[in-house]
Amino acid sequence: MKGYSASINYLIQAFARFPGIGPRTAERMVFYLLKSEPGEARRMAELILRVKEHTFFCERCFNLSESKLCHICLDESREAHKILVVEDPKDVAAFEKSGIYRGLYHVLVGHLSPQDGIGPEDIRVRELFDRVEREGLRELILATSARSEGEATSQYIAAMLAARAQVRITRIARGIPVGHPIEFADQATLARAFEGRQEMKQEVRRGHEIQVPESQ
Repeated sequence: MKGYSASINYLIQAFARFPGIGPRTAERMVFYLLKSEPGEARRMAELILRVKEHTFFCERCFNLSESKLCHICLDESREAHKILVVEDPKDVAAFEKSGIYRGLYHVLVGHLSPQDGIGPEDIRVRELFDRVEREGLRELILATSARSEGEATSQYIAAMLAARAQVRITRIARGIPVGHPIEFADQATLARAFEGRQEMKQEVRRGHEIQVPESQ
């Protein structure tokens, strides 16, 4: 932007790279920092570095964590016989805020999208299948998004597990609008979708043809 020094312009451009942040909002953020105490700006910079350097994927569920296992996997009070499958760590946060679920999670870190070259080997489905076989689950709850990619991912997982694992497979109900990311759903809508989850394994067993996506 004209009228600012090179350093200020570079910082405005850096903030504007964040999703949902335009140049004007980035400009206001920079001026907030300029008006704040030096210690506050320093603490913010240190927190950014700490999060970047010390945040990893949980080795068990692939949620974000600062240790090998995340705080949810380490919580012995959770219902270990249930796993809720989501696409993104932000979805875990959404369900945790709602308070409707006390089991474990599995984060796929993506979804199937053949048109983008994303196949089963590119997301954490193999690790999910290993957990189903290893951990003696009673229920696998599929909570991928209501978008076409999320639906295809759920159908693929259900089809692959239907003939090889004795576990109840359910899908959250249509309380989530089609095309609407789970992370933006309000708590009441999320609760209705979760409580209204429906059996998927029976549908696969009745012989419905499932299209298994393949990466190109």
